Amino acid sequence: MISVRNLYKTFGTHTVLRGIDLDINKGEVVVILGPSGSGKTTLLRCLNALEWPKQGTITFAGEPPLHMDFADPAAKKSVLALRRKSGMVFQQYNLFPHKTALENVTEGPVYVQRKPLSQARKEALQLLDKVGLADKADLYPYQLSGGQQQRVGIARALAIQPDLMLFDEPTSALDPELVQDVLDTMRALAAEGWTMVVVTHEIKFALDVADVVIVMDEGRIAEQGSPQQLFDNPQHARTKAFLQRLRSH
Repeated sequence: MISVRNLYKTFGTHTVLRGIDLDINKGEVVVILGPSGSGKTTLLRCLNALEWPKQGTITFAGEPPLHMDFADPAAKKSVLALRRKSGMVFQQYNLFPHKTALENVTEGPVYVQRKPLSQARKEALQLLDKVGLADKADLYPYQLSGGQQQRVGIARALAIQPDLMLFDEPTSALDPELVQDVLDTMRALAAEGWTMVVVTHEIKFALDVADVVIVMDEGRIAEQGSPQQLFDNPQHARTKAFLQRLRSH
């Protein structure tokens, strides 16, 4: 479904991604782990063209590789095509504060996909029901808990009917008692067969839901494999050290 080859990303003189090769198959849940600064979020943002790689290719569903040259008029077309296929859920919710939950979810379908408002509202209500918030449709973000705001964010990402869902540490900003509802929503999406790439430190979620776990270190993929393989028998010293620190917390 997605093929990433020899991906490099720099910020000034700092190289954040160093030759990433990765394949993501349709229906897979890929969990990315790693210490702060290892490049996890940058890789995720490259998959949605929110960051522009310095070198390498991203190919989505057999289409031509994403153009990397802003001087090329085809680049904008490639970026728009990629973003229409992927929905992203951020750490900090990023909801429009002046819009209700329902209006936040209808924003993309109405203004980007040009759907009729009546159709977008109907589908948005169904999505809010899917994430357990049908009764919160007319509330504003300040009237919702952090976990509820994050679930609205998930509904908003689903509203564009993406082929790929990207989650950037979706529970990191939540109080501990609010984490479970968000993880349960993500588990339900995985059970429905959504293709998902999740940056997280939630080991139990990775064990329960992931098909593939990736551990990143210093901009590279240090190790990848099934959850059982990686957690029970990691092969690399950096992977062992990171997982040990993660378990201790």
